Amino acid sequence: MNDTPKDNVLIVRFSALGDVAMTIPVVYEVCRKHPERRFVFVTKKSVTGIFVNPPANLSIFSADTSARHKGFKGIWRLYRDLREEKFGYVIDLHDVLRSRILGLLWRMCGARCFTLDKGRKEKRQLCAPDKKSVLKPLKGSIERYADVFRKAGFEVTTEFRSIFDGNHPAQPLPTDIEPRRDEELWMGIAPFAKHQGKIYPIHRTEELVKYLSEQKRYRIFLMGGGSTETPILQAWAEKYPGVVSLAGKRLGFPAELSLISRMDMVVSMDSANMHLASLVGVPVISIWGQTHPYAGFLGWNQASANIVQCDLPCRPCSIFGNRPCRRGDYACMEQIPPSVIIKRIESLS
Repeated sequence: MNDTPKDNVLIVRFSALGDVAMTIPVVYEVCRKHPERRFVFVTKKSVTGIFVNPPANLSIFSADTSARHKGFKGIWRLYRDLREEKFGYVIDLHDVLRSRILGLLWRMCGARCFTLDKGRKEKRQLCAPDKKSVLKPLKGSIERYADVFRKAGFEVTTEFRSIFDGNHPAQPLPTDIEPRRDEELWMGIAPFAKHQGKIYPIHRTEELVKYLSEQKRYRIFLMGGGSTETPILQAWAEKYPGVVSLAGKRLGFPAELSLISRMDMVVSMDSANMHLASLVGVPVISIWGQTHPYAGFLGWNQASANIVQCDLPCRPCSIFGNRPCRRGDYACMEQIPPSVIIKRIESLS
């Protein structure tokens, strides 16, 4: 490898798990197309484990944004911690104050910096209360990531299918997960998200779990965690046959992704679990409420036919699902009956 300073590439993306997961199809393919270069991806410490089976020329740098690398002084420390690499390129896939300052410091050292266009104005218009035109899909986030690399002169392909392949097989199943029975279908259900506007009503999700359990041909894996979600998921697992709660198991990303890769499908909100399943090539039936796939956050290679949503004039009202419902009743989720989701599941079964 011709590892000179001008060949080294710094990629920057902090933010949440799902946002970082969406960068992987692009980043892995760029690294593979340019084996002569060295790439370093800097991201939050909490999400570094998502980079399973990275290309040989990709390193992950863990930024401790809650302590050592917090605030303006922390950005300077982060720059100093990375400085010995002497990057020739900075690919900013975030475009926030922290990443801009980091890019400016590298630009002062002669690096060429390229920044993500988030399409903020278009997204505001998409969610405006007084929408004056028919909804149109915006450029997808993953395509926006690819555009940054293209501007920097890198080749970008769409060949990514899974983080597991012939050279990197999935890990064995955890010892407490029974092997698949003959003709059994494995399904993940991820009913939670960070914000209420992206969560399908819990009582309706339980109806869905109950129905699928009664069919006896499904093994249902409930995905989630935390003090609120875990008791709900564990109660369902105890109540309904063929249902397994993964909450609280602390599998770690490699084992969790290995398990997801064995599933026939995943039912997910507009959340990180949709993107985890996308990283291992599993079809996702995605449920959308306040948010909308037109904003560009549909998972990599996911089919639009598997999107479940209801047509309301107020949708979308939020890009991230973090706004109060303008109607006050979250009709965008409440008006989706479980039968619609079941029909989509059965079409993939």
